[in-house]
Amino acid sequence: MKFFYSLHITTRYIIYACVFQLSALVTHFLFQQFFSEKMSLLYTCLVMLPLTALFIHFQIEPFLSLLRALNGTVSSYKDGDYSFGLYWPRNDELSELVAAHNDLGAVLREQRLNLAQRELLLDNMVQHTPVAMLLVCDNGPIVYGNVAACKLLNNGQKLEGYDFSSILKNANQALIDAVNRGADGLFHVQDDEAQEEDVYYLARRLFTLNGRSHELFLLRQLTNELRRQDVKTWKKVIRVISHELNNSLAPIASLANSGIELVRREQLERLPVILETIAERSHHLESFIQGYASFAKLPSPRLAPVSWSYLINVLQGQIHFDLVGDLPEKPVRIDSAQMQQAMLNLVKNAHEAGGEQNAVAVSVRQIQDSFRIDVMDRGTGMSEAVMMNALIPFYSTKRSGTGLGLALAREIIEAHDGRILLANRDGGGLVVSLILPV
Repeated sequence: MKFFYSLHITTRYIIYACVFQLSALVTHFLFQQFFSEKMSLLYTCLVMLPLTALFIHFQIEPFLSLLRALNGTVSSYKDGDYSFGLYWPRNDELSELVAAHNDLGAVLREQRLNLAQRELLLDNMVQHTPVAMLLVCDNGPIVYGNVAACKLLNNGQKLEGYDFSSILKNANQALIDAVNRGADGLFHVQDDEAQEEDVYYLARRLFTLNGRSHELFLLRQLTNELRRQDVKTWKKVIRVISHELNNSLAPIASLANSGIELVRREQLERLPVILETIAERSHHLESFIQGYASFAKLPSPRLAPVSWSYLINVLQGQIHFDLVGDLPEKPVRIDSAQMQQAMLNLVKNAHEAGGEQNAVAVSVRQIQDSFRIDVMDRGTGMSEAVMMNALIPFYSTKRSGTGLGLALAREIIEAHDGRILLANRDGGGLVVSLILPV
């Protein structure tokens, strides 16, 4: 089809050339009747040249118009307007360029429409999320605030354009303190009307946008979630305590009835065994209750410098373990009694992990601005599911376990502004790492 169109164009231009040649000859012949040879050639050129220029102009104008249209649509594409297209009636090589250009515009329009729909969906999600989101530029003007942020900080009014510090002046003091701390964390807000306390979590992230520093603040209310978790935790506590009480009180009641019956029959020779068993179960129950009480009433740590050699020697006097490597010379600021309790629980767990008793080891290292204590064993380790729940209070895989050993250690370490990590060892076993600030 294109071949026949090109042949048609070529034939048309040949005819044009012939017509121009014939017109030039006729004009020259006519001028020869009135003028000399030279003058007739001159007049012929004066007549034919404007006609030729005018003809060329009419032939080239569509191409020039197409180029101008191309330039205009490309400029529109730069401005983000993809609604323009081109029309070229001829079926030549330029028609392929026009078709490709129109296809590009259609693709860009489709992408722009999809992008606009995604932006609209994202904006609706961000605006109506219960998490308050606030974007601040260079610690100054607020660039963005969603509905939750407007309700929390500005009585539902828009926040964009306001200075963050001026908005913060009217906020709750607990929020001001949380922002001034400069780190993520929980804070509590007292609701005087409802006479209850709301818990919020503040997260903040710094990033660069368009060459300027921005900070994103996320405020999430955790009160309802924490209440649900509290209910679940208390239910679990009640189940554990009920199970343990039943396991101890049922045998005690049975043995007491047996003792009464033996006294009635005056068969006193078995009575000491029964009383000894009752005393043993009572002592176990007392230890169980004391363990829960110590976890619930853990006081704030009283920090004081303690040498590592003193701490390790005290622990080795209570339970066996091997010390790996040298101890740091710099003392650590801890509550000695609480730290001994935490490490004693961990070493006991290591001995009960199922490995060799002489494979339990402890190492202490200083890594930059923190101390790292590793309690290691060669037991069976932990599965992924157990490791995810091992630090939760009252969680235990042992039939007689209370689930308080690791939980109590975690409470003590976090009260010292530290953290606890669990990991399986190469070759089998578990390593429990305590990270404490220097």
